[in-house]
Amino acid sequence: MKALVALILLVQLPIHKAIPAAPPAPLGCDDPESEAAAEVAVNYINGHSHHGYRFALNRIGNIRVVPQGPNNDIIFLELDLLETTCPILSPTPLENCTVRSFAEHAVEGDCDVKLQKVDGTLSVLASKCHSHADSNEDLLKVCPDCPVLAKMNNTDVLETVSAALNDYNSKTTESYLRLLEIGRAKIQYHPGHIIVTEFAVGATNCSAEEAKANVGACQLLPEDQSNFGFCRAVMVKLPSQDLQVDCQLYGHQVPTRYSPAFQGQDTSAGLAPSAVGVTNHNLGLAHNNPVASESSSSEILRSMLSAKSVTKGAVAAAAQHDKVPRPVGFVPPPPPCPGRIRHFDI
Repeated sequence: MKALVALILLVQLPIHKAIPAAPPAPLGCDDPESEAAAEVAVNYINGHSHHGYRFALNRIGNIRVVPQGPNNDIIFLELDLLETTCPILSPTPLENCTVRSFAEHAVEGDCDVKLQKVDGTLSVLASKCHSHADSNEDLLKVCPDCPVLAKMNNTDVLETVSAALNDYNSKTTESYLRLLEIGRAKIQYHPGHIIVTEFAVGATNCSAEEAKANVGACQLLPEDQSNFGFCRAVMVKLPSQDLQVDCQLYGHQVPTRYSPAFQGQDTSAGLAPSAVGVTNHNLGLAHNNPVASESSSSEILRSMLSAKSVTKGAVAAAAQHDKVPRPVGFVPPPPPCPGRIRHFDI
């Protein structure tokens, strides 16, 4: 009888089922964790770019976190970047680089980045970027007198860079400088004819005096002695002829990550159009971390695109959900993405 009573009491006891933990709320684009991942991504992008200028974060467009296990996440980021005034060769820290103003014909970079976070440590697995200048029409609407970016094979641009480099080399007592690449160029036609160019240079194993005898023998310094720099030249053709050149050499940098990108190029002051190219403001970058477990760029790109499609579906579902009538006075929370604009929108 006692056993029967005990059994009845046992049956009547409440059964506490384990309630599964709610999944963590999705990260917003302006959350500290998102900004930390974006900082790592931007540093990685600038560290693996060999041309042009450094880029700074303007906005986090989207973020998606895919758990892989305990303390192990894969993070997909969509980033909007803006070009700064710091050449990629410059040793200036990114936080001290100025973002180019809208009136300077701004350049935007769009990047997809895949990161891994293990035990709180972030590392980039892959990145894919492209860049484009704001349209001429958008710039001229706001600043009708602002010159737009010129193509690198423009005759005025080539003549200005060649004249500027020859002028500098004729006056220096230091190493003879050779052109690495043209970074930017703008031409103003009214009220005067003015060409402004910016270009990267490298010191050679010749003095300027030695180069006069045989410039073809002058080669860029080897990596352990490399010395890169940047020049800005302004040529006034009308109303009067004038040329101003300002060059800054950065000194030897360790490690010189950029020298292999320029070795073997015919970058003499003759400036054949084929040597300088037509495109500027180029952030064309597709890079896979060699230590990543995935070695196939196509596989990584597919995973990025898949993450984008899932995110877009979630956004569409959220938009549909927002059509449900809300009580009077209801203020919806701000959307988690895209994030705030840090500089300006183009």
